[in-house]
Amino acid sequence: MVLRPRTSAIPVRTRTSATVSSIRIGCASWSIPSRHRALFGSEGSHLARYATRFNVAEINSSFYRAHAAATYARWAASVPGDFRFSVKLPRAVTHDARLQGVGPLLSRFSDEVDGLQTRLGGVLVQLPPSLAFDARRADTFFAMLRRRFACGLACEPRHASWFEPRVAALWARYQVTRVAADPARLEAATVPAGAGHWRYWRWHGSPRMYYDSYGDARLQALAQGLLADAATGREPWCIFDNTAAGHAMGDAARLQGMLAARQAGVPCAEIGKRRRRT
Repeated sequence: MVLRPRTSAIPVRTRTSATVSSIRIGCASWSIPSRHRALFGSEGSHLARYATRFNVAEINSSFYRAHAAATYARWAASVPGDFRFSVKLPRAVTHDARLQGVGPLLSRFSDEVDGLQTRLGGVLVQLPPSLAFDARRADTFFAMLRRRFACGLACEPRHASWFEPRVAALWARYQVTRVAADPARLEAATVPAGAGHWRYWRWHGSPRMYYDSYGDARLQALAQGLLADAATGREPWCIFDNTAAGHAMGDAARLQGMLAARQAGVPCAEIGKRRRRT
């Protein structure tokens, strides 16, 4: 980014403000718990109200069941034009077929998701922990997936073999980002990697997966990681998947506050102090 001389009419965006504005924060559900109702607008569906606060959502239900293209179109019509969805690939592809012989399944999924139109930001591929990396199988699969989707692709592998150096060529060939997950089975899985313009952070709740919230220290460290990603020119997304006890939206809103404070020149650590004083 090139900073131009300041004038009285045109404010100059700092590097921090530019990077903060490129970060998308959201949740793996838009059902609003009653205790977080005040974070959102009061009119419309849960999704329309959710979109008054966040600009991204992960459609996790697609992993378990198919949705009609008309359903995706209705969701797209409920949010502003700059809102984006990521959609999780069905388990029939990743867990049942284990990426093999899935051309027809991918075509059906692509036709369904087409209902999102320009609101589709990316596709998430979460692999079963038992699925080891096989170069031929992976190459065939991601070639088929890339032919159907020009958007961002993110993969959350959970077998150690997917973190070996030889896999880097696959990520580069198909412009796939490797998810940064928490909690993670391997240390390498805690940081984003892979290729493409996208970075995808997926936090599931810790220490109890899906149920627990995150403390300020963890969120401050996450804010630092997102800013570092954004500073490289990539587009970081952070999705909170700790929805089982309703903590995702609170954590996402707190992270937003920390990033907003950083944009205003307030250290993230000060936000935690202010929160404890109120």
